[in-house]
Amino acid sequence: MLPLQGKTAIVTGAGRGVGQATATRLCAAGACVVVNDMDEGEANDCVSVITASGGQAIACVGDVTAANMPERLLEAALDNFGGIDILINNAGYIWNGVIQNHTDEQWQAMLEVHATAPFRILRAFAPWLRDTARREQLEQGVAAVRKIVNVSSVSGTTGAATQIAYSAGKAAVVGMTKTLAKEWGRYNATVNCVAFGHIDTRLTQTYSGAPPTISVGDRELRVGLNEDQVDASVSASPLGRSGQPADGAGAIYLLCLPESDFITGEVLTCSGGAQL
Repeated sequence: MLPLQGKTAIVTGAGRGVGQATATRLCAAGACVVVNDMDEGEANDCVSVITASGGQAIACVGDVTAANMPERLLEAALDNFGGIDILINNAGYIWNGVIQNHTDEQWQAMLEVHATAPFRILRAFAPWLRDTARREQLEQGVAAVRKIVNVSSVSGTTGAATQIAYSAGKAAVVGMTKTLAKEWGRYNATVNCVAFGHIDTRLTQTYSGAPPTISVGDRELRVGLNEDQVDASVSASPLGRSGQPADGAGAIYLLCLPESDFITGEVLTCSGGAQL
């Protein structure tokens, strides 16, 4: 029997990168997955990859910062798969700049996607978790273990130049994780966090000329790392390489397995050993 057979997971930002790798990894372990992304094409592509390999997944397309997104995610999981066992708050992006160039809009955008959106999703999840756990405790004597994994960054645990808003949002994720671990232990739910170092995604792609950009709504945002930054990141890791999306997914996956049922309120750093 697969380790996550019969489980249902929600993964936000699962159309690309670590999110997509996480969704496919959970499905390979037997879970049914609600794939969220604001890009419909990317979300559907992820679902197609999963179903082609024999897994079960559905897309729930939309921006995690939208007011109705938390309810839509929960309804998608409950209506299609009948429950929620794993919740991964992964969606996000970067909008960098030194503090004197940070606008209020930039500050709010980073907090909205990295802190407020996960907060709203977790708040919407709380009544269902409470009621379901209490019912299971009455009927079976113990509630099923449920897993929440929030994605942070070493920018949120140690800081990063040009990322004051992003770092603030990712630091908030750590605080939410530790708080909910204390609140939700009574419901047999573990709440943990993964803080990523350098993982090769479209946000950290290497460039040698003009920086690449991504579209987020009506904004075009510069992303990527120049070759010198990538070389420095690789040199900082004892493993001598950058992380790949599968590496990030593996760290999240560890905290979803039954073997981690007695681990909660922790921050797992996935940085290849780099001391940033």
